[in-house]
Amino acid sequence: MLGYLPKIYSITLNKYILNTDIHNFIKNNINTDISSLLFKKPLFDSVSNKELVEQLIGKKKCEKKLPLWFETNGIYYPPKLNLEQTSSEETAAYKASLLGGKRIVDITGGFGIDAYYFSLQYGEVVHCELQNWLSEIVQHNALTLGRENLQFYKGDGLEFLEETNDFFDVIYVDPSRRNDAKGKVFMLADCLPNVPNNLELLFSKSDTIMIKTSPILDISNGLEELKNVAEIHVVALQNEVKELLWILRKNHTDSIQMKTVNLGGNSPINFDFNWEEEPTLETSFSAPKKYLYEPNSAIMKAGAFKSISVQFGLSKLHQHSHLYTSDELVDFPGRVFEIVSILPHSKKVLKQELGGTKAHITSRNFPDKPDVFRKKYRVKDGGDVYIFLTTNLAEEKLVIITKKVSYVH
Repeated sequence: MLGYLPKIYSITLNKYILNTDIHNFIKNNINTDISSLLFKKPLFDSVSNKELVEQLIGKKKCEKKLPLWFETNGIYYPPKLNLEQTSSEETAAYKASLLGGKRIVDITGGFGIDAYYFSLQYGEVVHCELQNWLSEIVQHNALTLGRENLQFYKGDGLEFLEETNDFFDVIYVDPSRRNDAKGKVFMLADCLPNVPNNLELLFSKSDTIMIKTSPILDISNGLEELKNVAEIHVVALQNEVKELLWILRKNHTDSIQMKTVNLGGNSPINFDFNWEEEPTLETSFSAPKKYLYEPNSAIMKAGAFKSISVQFGLSKLHQHSHLYTSDELVDFPGRVFEIVSILPHSKKVLKQELGGTKAHITSRNFPDKPDVFRKKYRVKDGGDVYIFLTTNLAEEKLVIITKKVSYVH
């Protein structure tokens, strides 16, 4: 274990929240009316109704995102903001599986979900957290969950690295945007800690750095700010991109591997490609054939528009539509449809053919958004029909009527 960190846990938060009767109340009143509880007389002598509400909200927020924390007795929940900012269990488990070693330090620990999953893969994990009270909550929960290989540093993670003489297999950092960065283009230099300015320090304590960023970060901008990027993982959960993971390796100068994953199904769906090769690939284009394909959100965020076409032998409908087609059905990482008919962008035809229809609508490289199109042609939401609004190679607007073959991945 790490001798320079405290081994004795003591909590300075309200320890009475940990009492069995309080936890039983929280467990049995998870769906209670929060607003009415706030204005009731105090239910317990040692815990205020406001504290009860915070615990109830925290537990409720964990129900789907963090089921282990929801189901485990004796968990101390932080304010909802900390829960909203933390990784889900699925994404935390994924990032913990990417790299191996004996020792890892999380210099922006937060609620400790990532640190917990790192502790399942590494012998020693150091959790650094600026806010003392949050560090204490994570310490308590780690012991409650039986993770004894987690150590804690209350303070700035960068200062910890400057002070320690230890070398780690991996440094993990999840920078947060500064409040004064609102309205600006998302740049890593606008975050705390400022990773680009501290790469020399980071690489002096590890040969491998993993950085988690919001998916709103432009990948090209991130590559301009960072160096030695070996891999970028675009992580989606149930087809919603949740985070980007940047893996930097000391002295790495080779090509960058892009790895996309869609979690949340029976098994992760992966698609990999080479960042430098993507612009050089030659793709084919054609009119819509028998089947229509829409890549999942991770692939779209990664910008694998040519790679997906080449690897699966598909033709694109248009340079900017990012819809693909084929005569033969292929197993594809995204949604797959069989084309039923193709309608011209004619008001008369569309009103006649679509009026009163119930359908799902997707618009790609088309002037009308789905809501506008629905209102214009009286198309109801739902049903088994899927309409794609798009443009062909001749710059003609098309309305493609399809039925879902399957959501293959």
